[in-house]
Amino acid sequence: MVAKRIRYRRAAAAVAAGALPCLAFPAPALWWFAYVALVPWMLLLRSAPTGRRAALEGWLGGAGFIVAVHHWLLPSLHVFLLPVAALVGLLWIPWALLVREFLGGVPDPGRAAAALLLVPAGWLLSELARSWQGLGGPWGLLGASQWQVPPALRLASVGGVWLVSLLVVAVNCALVLLISAPAARVPAVAGVTGCVVLTGAVWLWVPRPEVSGALRVAVVQPGMVADGPDSAEQRFTAGERLTRTLAGQRVDLVVWGESSVGADLAARPDLARRLAVLSSEVGAPLLVNVDARRPAGPAVVPVPGPAVGPVAAAATTPGGGIYKSSVLVGPGGPTGDRYDKMRLVPFGEYVPARSLLGWATSVGKAAGEDRRSGAEPVLMNLPGRPGVRIGPLVCFESAFPDMSRRLTRDGAALLIAQSATSSFQRSWAPAQHASLAALRAAEDGRPMVHATLTGISEVHGPSGERIGPALPTSARAAHVYEVPLARGSTYYVRFGDWPVGAALALLAAYCAIEGVRTLGLRKPAPEPTPPPARTARG
Repeated sequence: MVAKRIRYRRAAAAVAAGALPCLAFPAPALWWFAYVALVPWMLLLRSAPTGRRAALEGWLGGAGFIVAVHHWLLPSLHVFLLPVAALVGLLWIPWALLVREFLGGVPDPGRAAAALLLVPAGWLLSELARSWQGLGGPWGLLGASQWQVPPALRLASVGGVWLVSLLVVAVNCALVLLISAPAARVPAVAGVTGCVVLTGAVWLWVPRPEVSGALRVAVVQPGMVADGPDSAEQRFTAGERLTRTLAGQRVDLVVWGESSVGADLAARPDLARRLAVLSSEVGAPLLVNVDARRPAGPAVVPVPGPAVGPVAAAATTPGGGIYKSSVLVGPGGPTGDRYDKMRLVPFGEYVPARSLLGWATSVGKAAGEDRRSGAEPVLMNLPGRPGVRIGPLVCFESAFPDMSRRLTRDGAALLIAQSATSSFQRSWAPAQHASLAALRAAEDGRPMVHATLTGISEVHGPSGERIGPALPTSARAAHVYEVPLARGSTYYVRFGDWPVGAALALLAAYCAIEGVRTLGLRKPAPEPTPPPARTARG
């Protein structure tokens, strides 16, 4: 009975310990807490009596982490969030086993040194696996909690958010060694010192982005509108009214948030005409986001001209359906530049394996119809600024480091994320989402604009620094930002996700060594050699 109570208490402690790192993310944003947040969980895992128990507590802690970081999804997914967390939590089992293997008992200096490499690598394996779009994407990566720390942003320019995650886990691992293994204090102190030295070397010697010119970019945030059959029209009108206040401010680009236009511009030439008039009044193109159904076959799109109307077939839609599209509109109407969102939000914009999980639509606010995804990223030439191209992303695509990196490699001078978190207005979601822009900007050495319908809207410079004020969820505003442009290429843009490759190589080497050792232990002992035969002589 006592043993059963202990097991239950350890299970509850695992869930609570796994949830602790959520405090390092916005909105609490206790960035310093990330460097100690894993210590209680790791101390619990190292004391697990068996590998099976460590695996269970790793799974429970992983589920607790997912629920804590994504708790704001409860209004949409309701109880469905719990099985999702249970599924994703399985990804922490290998990490938990590594913690018990290298930190359990009394680790000698050699095992402690190996722990400082393999335990962070195991954590990164779980982050990599859950970064798959079908499991929710790379939201809540531990390194993302350091979005407001300049040295960490500089590290991101070298190895992306992955390198920051590795160092944060390594510091946690060293603290566990200092607490639980006095004999391993030397490698633990050496590990912390190594992290500090690496960060300092990157800060001092890695070149900063070379600023070359600037853009005046306006972000239009219309704020909340009442739900109803005319909510899309109300939102459009609010954005239209705020945009008019920008006239005479010498703006290069105006950015609206996600789903700021609720009808296909080919089907509603009146909306296309209103946008063209706005562009003419402000003297700058508008990047809007159309969330609407498009018919299959040729898409009749209004083309530039004095009279905006459906006068030409400028694009084709291979299959009909609802798309979320970034559309650039100038004084003559849509320019023809359009980006269709490629990575859709599971359950929010489509239901994975709908034939099996379609019942989720009756439990929460899951998508009643799957949206269609685009085929490829798009760079748009900015009218009036020769050589300047913008790279649009939509909603949680800003969480994917590979997407912004590809846009930068293809020549984007400005990254733009159009977002809407109005369903989660009073939660941590708007702050978490906005913080990702700092990481993407620092990784790629390009400024990033995060424009939303209802806040938080932010702009970050090419080193990840915030430019101008953030627009909170209470704001209804159009604000102009002086956005610095930058030349050159960061190490992350050049070499990509090399920390992930290094971590996987370390884990593969460890598995190979363990495999050889296991085979050696199981190799049967050689049979005794029979004595030599004697030949009788007569």
